[in-house]
Amino acid sequence: MLTPVFIICLFYDHPWSNFWALTIFIIASITDAYDGYYARKYNMVTPEGKFLDPLADKILVLSAFISFAIIGVIAYWMVAIIIFRDLFITGLRMAMNQKGLEMVTSKVAKAKTVVQLVIIILTLIYLGINSLTLPWTSEVLKIITSYKIIYNFTLIATLFTAFTGFNYLYSNREAITGFLTNE
Repeated sequence: MLTPVFIICLFYDHPWSNFWALTIFIIASITDAYDGYYARKYNMVTPEGKFLDPLADKILVLSAFISFAIIGVIAYWMVAIIIFRDLFITGLRMAMNQKGLEMVTSKVAKAKTVVQLVIIILTLIYLGINSLTLPWTSEVLKIITSYKIIYNFTLIATLFTAFTGFNYLYSNREAITGFLTNE
């Protein structure tokens, strides 16, 4: 529910709007994590929750990456790889769940989410600093730009995301084979 508000703040023309977007993104990420934690802790996991929780996470994260590409902060090809991996694995998981098969989420895949969240937060901080006209911001921006920090961190996140997709397929190869032979 916070994703549209996040996007509006991200594209709103106000010096503090990127910091508002950052705050909303962090709140949305934390509430998403707590929602899943409490559902598991109190044994309130439902089929709807298993479907909607990862979907909400994907919508928030992919909206951020797509927005960053539109703004021109990251390359479209990186966003395409991230989107393809997330939609492919999510679609495969949903198709397998309909047949009663389950894909196991690895710790590497959970680490991928953390890496993506960190790069999104760093990018939002960069955009926030970029929109301010304070004396110290120009020096910080020069460092970020000259070392291509956002590009390099996003590249690492993109490669890690692709790796986790292959790792997902490899780790769940028996379940996927069973799914494909039952088709």
